[in-house]
Amino acid sequence: MATVHHWTGLEAKALRLALRLSVRAFAERLGLAVATVSKWESKLAATEPRPDTQAILDTALGRADAAVHLRFETLLSEMAGTVAPLGRRVTSSGPRTWEYESWTDDLDRVVVALSRQNFAFADSLLTRWLGRFKAHELDEKGLYLFARSTALLGDLKRYQGTLVGPLSAQHSYVDARAIFAQLGIPRRVAQLDLSLAVATEMSGKLESAARAYQTLAVDDRLSARDRARARLWVGTALSKGGEHDYATRVMKAATRAFEELAEPEDWSVAHQKLALARRGAGDLTAALQYLDIAQTTATPESPMQRVQLITAQAHVLRTDPATRDDGLRLLDEAAQIATRSGLGHQLRSVEAIRRTCEGAFKSTDH
Repeated sequence: MATVHHWTGLEAKALRLALRLSVRAFAERLGLAVATVSKWESKLAATEPRPDTQAILDTALGRADAAVHLRFETLLSEMAGTVAPLGRRVTSSGPRTWEYESWTDDLDRVVVALSRQNFAFADSLLTRWLGRFKAHELDEKGLYLFARSTALLGDLKRYQGTLVGPLSAQHSYVDARAIFAQLGIPRRVAQLDLSLAVATEMSGKLESAARAYQTLAVDDRLSARDRARARLWVGTALSKGGEHDYATRVMKAATRAFEELAEPEDWSVAHQKLALARRGAGDLTAALQYLDIAQTTATPESPMQRVQLITAQAHVLRTDPATRDDGLRLLDEAAQIATRSGLGHQLRSVEAIRRTCEGAFKSTDH
């Protein structure tokens, strides 16, 4: 809703037109003489109502409905272009109902854009709203949308590989978590805890991430699916830390949970993670079996999904000297997709695997 800091005849005329009243009817509503309103309209910005009349106009605008506010702001914008600049006399105190609806629609579009790694479009949609409002200006519904936007900005930064720092995924997640905690929405707070644990793991702090995942795997604030994902990621962190056998047991439990929940995509990804855990344990036969299941059941529609699956396949194949060249070729393919799609973290992971391969080859040569 609009707020007028200082009324002149210009704002008064815009309010009358927004209310769709004649000069006489407007004067009667305000309890003023017709001549007073006529004077405002003849002099516009060159005249100012008395302080007591300013308060009357404040009340009239405050009692108006949303449609009147929209017409008032539109008319004032058009009329202000015909007079000398007046400075910042009118501000909007927050989004209107239909703006909340547009904001919600845009967040749905952000989710789709992120799933396709269309980062530029997702960023423009988020900036549209996060740059427009400040959290302290918003009511509870607006704060909820602001927090969701901030959390999605964290996802965007995470996908791009910006994990720590003032403009990072971690920073956005912490800010979003604080707002959801303020609003008293424990499920969203727990989801942000899970996102923060993912960022921690991606930053290489595997023990801290594993502990966080273990706690969240039994956290009733989360859905059954999110708890199963936390359990799977416990295994991922443990496997990265070298605890491949125990990681396999944990991942199998998560895989069974995904099957019971009828979550085929998560079930397929779990087999991809199992393949990597068995590769780490030196069990290439099992690794290839799990990888085959992941490849035949996956539906990698996004660049990120393709990179992750190709990287897992390359990681397994490059372990065996007989398929090493195939693995290296797939690493190159994954790197190209990650580069084109702006997947910074995935690209760094591929490059790290390639460096490991080069180090192993040098050792073999010597």
